[in-house]
Amino acid sequence: MTKSAFVAIVGRPSAGKSTLLNTLCGQKISIVTPLPQTTRNKIRGILNQPEGQLVFVDTPGFHNSERKFNQRLRTLVSDTLDETDLVVYLLDGSRGPGEEERGLLDLLSKQTKPILLVLNKNDLATHPNWEAYLAEAKERGLKGQIFRVSAQTKDGLEQLTSAIYELAPEGHPMYPEDYYTDQDPEFRISEVIREQTMLRTRDEIPHSLYVDIADLEESNDGKELWIRAFIILERESQKGIVVGKGGTLIKEIRQESQKILGKIFPQRIQLDLRVKASPKWRNRDRVLRKLVR
Repeated sequence: MTKSAFVAIVGRPSAGKSTLLNTLCGQKISIVTPLPQTTRNKIRGILNQPEGQLVFVDTPGFHNSERKFNQRLRTLVSDTLDETDLVVYLLDGSRGPGEEERGLLDLLSKQTKPILLVLNKNDLATHPNWEAYLAEAKERGLKGQIFRVSAQTKDGLEQLTSAIYELAPEGHPMYPEDYYTDQDPEFRISEVIREQTMLRTRDEIPHSLYVDIADLEESNDGKELWIRAFIILERESQKGIVVGKGGTLIKEIRQESQKILGKIFPQRIQLDLRVKASPKWRNRDRVLRKLVR
């Protein structure tokens, strides 16, 4: 019997969770930016090896905030822990522990499933305060080997993957062997567009946007995929930032998104990209239910 498990990846914002997911699965599954809290959903990446199948679940960064949007993200992290067999607790070794680590330690110390403590970014200088935090984590029940890895350079990931397979329960694969994610096409498209927009507006509006896919249609011969999408912002005044002078920025976002999507989908991509405002969308339950899932 082979191994089969759902594995949650949790940690504070910018710990490297999405990079770890992509590197472990060998595909661009979760979008990556230098900005904290880029991930808003449970992103599943599937690793198939002779030992069995691991389904990694990338989660939003655990962030202390009373905003409705951030509260939903924290609830999503907690729910994911209940649905998975193992947990990879990813720590940013280049920064010292913060308030988020205290909250995560409270949450994880109540779990009975295996938890692997993983100190990421070992290609950078490790902050000295981690030794005391790791000792406290062990005292509170998070026992076992501490892994030191770099999701960027892949250092230590082979040992980490072997340890996860060793802890995983026996079972049959949950997805076909040729799957590397279970995300639907609309979600993947919207995430790529959001990534490219965030990368180009990081100083102005990175978290004030979401992407709505209005139309998605395949040509009769199956060779083209037509997409009409809207970048939704919180204020009318932000539209000019995304559009750019003479429409240069929105054109750049569209072209780079098309290029990336062309590597994900077999069809030639035709992307119609527009911008509109929806004031206070982060406080609307209908929108949040659609975005945070």
